[in-house]
Formats: sequence, structure tokens, C-alpha cells
Amino acid sequence: MRSEHIRLAAGLTFAVLAAGVLLIAPHAGPFALPAAHAQNLGQRVVAGYVADQNSTPVAGATVFLKNLKTKSIRSYTSTADGKFRFVQVNMVQDYDLWAEKGNKKSPVKTVSSWDSRKEYETELRLK
Repeated sequence: MRSEHIRLAAGLTFAVLAAGVLLIAPHAGPFALPAAHAQNLGQRVVAGYVADQNSTPVAGATVFLKNLKTKSIRSYTSTADGKFRFVQVNMVQDYDLWAEKGNKKSPVKTVSSWDSRKEYETELRLK
């Protein structure tokens, strides 16, 4: 009976030590676990179009995308059909989005990190 307890304790000790070695040195031999890679939480596309109060597309409007954490601002000039597109927008950050042309400005929209869409599409209406 005592020898069974000793063998069980020895086996558990070996298992714990082996697991510790694998966690400490994941590339150390044929029994090593694969290394964990940093999870890419992803990028999104923020796109849409700028329109006037009559829903007519507005070319040449400046669209702003402001990172609320870093305060950095990206801009895009709307195309002839009023479209804009920002790529590689970090999904774990919050952004403000608005358009301006002349003395007209759209209401500010928030692109939230809680929104899981990879393609965020919206209309920005100048007032």
C-alpha cells in the first residue's frame, strides 16, 4: 500500500514538473506545446457616402476619422459619387466620424469598439 502511494506521488510530481518545463520552455523538444501567438483582434473598414439634405451625393467633402484614445485624425476626400473609405481601422479603439464641406458639417457618429462588424457602413448627411 505504501509503495503505491509513493509511486502515485512520484508520478504526480513528474507530471507537475513536466508541465512546468513545457510552460517555461515551449520550444524545448519533441513533447513541447506550440507557442501561443498574440491574438489579432482585427481591423475593420469604415466606409459610406456623404450626402446633402436632399440625399444627393457630395463630391469633395472632407471626411474625418478621429481615434478617441490617441486623438489622431485621418481624413479622406469623398469621391465624385460621395463615397469614402478608411481601411485598417483598429477594432479595439473608438472613433468619431464626420464630414465637412464649406460651412456644412454632418453630425458626429461614433464607431464603437463594441461594434463587431468588420465592415462599418454609414451615411454622413451635411447640414
